[in-house]
Amino acid sequence: MSGAGKKVADVALKASRTIDWDGMAKLLVTEEARKEFATLRRAFDEVNSTLQTKFSQEPEPIDWEYYRKGVGSRLVDMYKEAYDSIEIPKFVDTVTPQYKPKFEALIVELKEAEVKSLKESERLEKEIAEVQELKKKISTMTANEYFEKHPELKKKFDDEIRNDYWGY
Repeated sequence: MSGAGKKVADVALKASRTIDWDGMAKLLVTEEARKEFATLRRAFDEVNSTLQTKFSQEPEPIDWEYYRKGVGSRLVDMYKEAYDSIEIPKFVDTVTPQYKPKFEALIVELKEAEVKSLKESERLEKEIAEVQELKKKISTMTANEYFEKHPELKKKFDDEIRNDYWGY
């Protein structure tokens, strides 16, 4: 197996172990998202399986003696010499070092956005609860009760009345 192929297969194997598929699946809300996620997981597993089977096996050695008997030693020796002279260049990864800092910066940005999103989600849930509570009570609520919860509106209305501003 070539060094680069083995490295790719090893990275794919490690990646498949570190992905929390079940944890991610729990975060999905819609049925469409679940279907897309299942498709992604199947595609990942297929690629990973291909990488593991294709790159994890050494090629079978060539039985040169078998070919010498059937074809002739001169021709086989010529092919063996050509085969042995082939040098497969080692893969040198120049891309990963360029993108690794960018990727890590994106991860940090993503975590910050996640925290911000969770805070905003919490705030919105509280606001929804308040609106639902207000919706239940609105038909029996007095203006004073409403203004107790929203003193800024009471101040605004009082200022408008005091300044004789009636909106026209």
